[in-house]
Amino acid sequence: MEDLPPGFRFYPTEEELVSFYLQKKLEGRREDLNRVMDRVIPVLYIYEYNPWDLPQFSGEACHGDPEQWFFFIPRQESEARGGRPRRLTTTGYWKATGSPSFVYSSNSNRAISLKRTMVFYNGRAPNGRKTEWKMNEYKAIEAHQRIKINH
Repeated sequence: MEDLPPGFRFYPTEEELVSFYLQKKLEGRREDLNRVMDRVIPVLYIYEYNPWDLPQFSGEACHGDPEQWFFFIPRQESEARGGRPRRLTTTGYWKATGSPSFVYSSNSNRAISLKRTMVFYNGRAPNGRKTEWKMNEYKAIEAHQRIKINH
């Protein structure tokens, strides 16, 4: 991605994130497209890291971007069986905040994804200290997979 012009910024819409990147990743049919997507949005189990460590693992199109990074995160076994995902890191945890919302297709006006906003807390619940770190999680409605965006 060294051939990108100065000032280029990877800034997809929510619909593009879900309907193109996440759906293509879940389909996994085109190996050539998957290789490119892995360079833009890498697969990373983000809960092994604290939020301030994540920029170093971001895709090539997001290196140096101080505001946002994108990651595909594999679904956890407990979540696949209907349980809640474990969102603990070494120094804290991610906590969902507010009500989930939907991302809609502009073509059909149908919901294509569930969007959840999370905030990082230092320490352990229930005594954790809220930080400024925020993350949006997009979960495809049909395929039940997620993409994470950290701010």
